[in-house]
Amino acid sequence: MFATAHDPLGPSLRLAGLGLLAFVAFKRSTITTWTFFAIIAGTELGVDAPGAAVHLHVLAEIFLRLVRVIVAPLILGTLATGIAGHGRLRSLGRIAWKTFLYFEIVTTLALAIGAVAIHISRAGEGIALPATNSANDSIATVVTHPGVESFLLNIFPENIALAVSQNQILQVAVFAILFGISLALLRDEKRAPMLALLTSLTDVMFQFTKLIMYFAPIAAGAAMSYTVGSMGLSTLLPLGKLVATFYGAAVAFVLLVLLPVVLLAGIPLSAFLKAISEPAAIAFATSTSEAALPLAMERMEKFGVPRWIVSFVIPSGYSFNMDGASLYLSIAAIFAAQASGIHLTLGEEVAMLLTLMVTSKGIAGVPRAVLAILLATAASFHLSTAAVMMILGVDALIDMGRTGLNVAGNCLASAVVGQWENRRPTV
Repeated sequence: MFATAHDPLGPSLRLAGLGLLAFVAFKRSTITTWTFFAIIAGTELGVDAPGAAVHLHVLAEIFLRLVRVIVAPLILGTLATGIAGHGRLRSLGRIAWKTFLYFEIVTTLALAIGAVAIHISRAGEGIALPATNSANDSIATVVTHPGVESFLLNIFPENIALAVSQNQILQVAVFAILFGISLALLRDEKRAPMLALLTSLTDVMFQFTKLIMYFAPIAAGAAMSYTVGSMGLSTLLPLGKLVATFYGAAVAFVLLVLLPVVLLAGIPLSAFLKAISEPAAIAFATSTSEAALPLAMERMEKFGVPRWIVSFVIPSGYSFNMDGASLYLSIAAIFAAQASGIHLTLGEEVAMLLTLMVTSKGIAGVPRAVLAILLATAASFHLSTAAVMMILGVDALIDMGRTGLNVAGNCLASAVVGQWENRRPTV
């Protein structure tokens, strides 16, 4: 589709193709269709007019700011009302262990599939590494991953206003759970006014979500045009094999893990795909899971998963069930070993994957967290940090895929836990 600029028919053919896609989007008249059209149009704009494309990033940032306004009150309202309004105190513990058991199994499988994929492709072999000094200089700018104690401490908010302002989703969820439990322990006459307020707040936030999502296609197109315009497709070629390895592994993960989960849980596949298509597309285009969180919660509730389960599972998954990030971490770590010319034994690889499994929990609130984990892992196993820094050249392109996979995986987790609770989605 992306013909060269020297071909006089190229721009005309591309415009005709975009016109046809716009006609299809208009006929279908759904936000999902328009989002996919905007992604393609944004890619085209990034190729043809990169100078203009990089300035459109402000539109994506506006969308993200509007979404972040919704997240905290939405989680607070849905979790608190779900626990206090429907007598879910006994169910909460059962839901929690089922949720985290599912998270651990699926993310471990993602790490394993990523490791197998990079061994098959051997994308790191033959890579010419840049000078080590420049890579070491960059390490100082990376935020180090917190230890276990710091992570556990960071789960609990010391100031709910600060947690909301910093968009610490897990802290807001913990506060909402404790708030809901406290509310449930009150007498009916004292509980009723607050429940009514929180119920109204939740309904308003879902309506707010619907309004903002009309802007989603524009934001998706703007984000894609910025990514392509700022990087340029030509810069992706040297590490194209790594990008192909990740997306190939992502397809394998979907077919070998997520699809069997859907079938075993008895989840209607076509209806589920329809429910997650728009949140996943928005996450893919913006490379931000937060952008899709409110819509993902709304879509899964409409799919038939009880609201209180959705509001517990999906926010928890932002720290504990990042399927795409887990897949990427194992690929990138072994890529660094291959590029460094280091042969890891099976025991060393298993140890490295176990390290990634532990350190990847809770990275959602850490800036540039994936890079921080990779650098720490490289140092622990004496790998070249230059290989990790080299991945930054294509990280933005891979980030789109891993973010979309994170969102899809969290949506599926909520559906599976809902099924475990014998609440089959009605579609």
